[in-house]
Formats: sequence, C-alpha cells, structure tokens
Amino acid sequence: MFKLINTKHQERILKIVKMVNHSEILVITDELCKLIYQIQNDIPKKKRISYGRYTIVKKLGLELYPLLFKNDVDVYNFASELFKNNKLDQFVRSLGIQLISIHGLEEGNLREVLLIFKKAANDTHWEIRECSAGFIRKLIKKYPVEMKKWYLTQARSNNPNLRRFSSESIRPVADNKWFLSNPDFCFSILENLYTEPDPYPRTSVGNNLSDWSRIDKERVYDIIEKLVKNKDKNSYWIAYRACRNLVKTEPIRVMDLLYVDEYKYKKRVYLKENYL
Repeated sequence: MFKLINTKHQERILKIVKMVNHSEILVITDELCKLIYQIQNDIPKKKRISYGRYTIVKKLGLELYPLLFKNDVDVYNFASELFKNNKLDQFVRSLGIQLISIHGLEEGNLREVLLIFKKAANDTHWEIRECSAGFIRKLIKKYPVEMKKWYLTQARSNNPNLRRFSSESIRPVADNKWFLSNPDFCFSILENLYTEPDPYPRTSVGNNLSDWSRIDKERVYDIIEKLVKNKDKNSYWIAYRACRNLVKTEPIRVMDLLYVDEYKYKKRVYLKENYL
C-alpha cells in the first residue's frame, strides 16, 4: 500500500531531528530540501498529480512536529529560521510555516504565529503565499473569534496581497469544511472585498464565490444580484466570475442576472439564443 511518507523517509526524518540542536541551520535545511525531493521522486507516476509538494510539506510538518517537540527543539524559533531565509528552497521555507501553524494549534501564541502568516501572505514568492493560505486554515476552526478579527483586518488592508490572502485562504475547500456549518465567518470577510479594484485579490473573491455556488447556489445568486446592482465595474467583474459554475446548469438565469446575451469563460461560450 502506498504511503506518502514511508519507513525510509521516517528514518531520514529522525536523523534530521537529531541534527537540529547540534548542526548549522544551512546543513539542516539542505537535508530537508533533499528529503522533500526524495519523497516527491518516490511517488508512483500515476499518483503524482494527487501529491504535489504542498501535500508533501503538509504531511512532513505533521511528522516532524512531535519529534522536534520530543527532542526539546524550540519549534517556533526553528520554524522561523526556516521561513525567514529568502534564499532557501521555497518549499523548505513553506515547511517552516506549516510547523508554525501546528505550533499555533498546540501551544496557542496566536499573536506571534499570525505575525509570521502576515509576512508569508506578502512574500515575494508565490509558493510561500499559496502554501501559507493552505496552512493557516487549521487555525480558523480552533480560534474562530480571534481569527475572524484578524481576517477582517487583512481584508481591509491597503496591501492587495493581504486582501488576496484573506479571500484565498477561506475558500470552502476540504480543509475548511467547518465553513459549511458556519458560512457567515466566510461571507462576513468576503463582503469587504466586493468592490476589490486589484486583479490579484479580485480573482480570488470571484473564485471563492464560484466555489460556494456548488454548496449554496441560492445564497450566491443573491450576492451576484446585489453586486450587479452596485453598478460598480469591479463588483460586476466578481459577479461574472462567480457564475463560472452556475452557467453550466442554468445559463439563462445567469445571463439574465448579468444582463448579457452570452457568457464567456476561457474557451467556453454560452449563447442565450441557444437555450431559448
């Protein structure tokens, strides 16, 4: 049976953990980088689409954290060292963020944890921004009050990277199943971004609503209607993007809401005349 992290990898992980308190950080990061690529290379070809480096780093962090803790490693400081070195492999840096997120779950200390996530959300490397958007999700369910306050601050930031992070990391993906019974957490943040002028966060808002259309389409239809009535070009763009799934099953309803006779998304074109 295939295991992403097998016995051979676990043996290597143990060796790395034992090095942490006695070796230079660059030596350790080099070993971690080699390990990540070894795990990736050991994935059977037919499974590689399902197991990218994000998944590897996510799982590796879960394997590493208890071993580091057991070996009296200051996990937060070690993880911060991994993250802050901009010259390291970006997935080694991402591993630092994953360890910090687990530290936040286990130890609290949200203030210092969220400081790292804010830096990661604004990092120059897309890998860091994407991984951090995934790794923060586990904190939302455990600390909903604190996290909502933090998210609202990011959604209202002057920095488009932070606004984008506040939408992208709360998309209703598998890690955010908690939203299915607590949708207002998500929508109370998104509503701050419905006139988003910057394409980077604006695309994420549209994608977020498109995801929600598969879960609660009537709620999304209501939002789309309101966005169109805003008569704001950015709101309309988001509304249009939010319809990319809805148009597949209800093209007439979508085009009527958007006041158009055709809907285009990538190579797909829906013409109203074809459905009358």
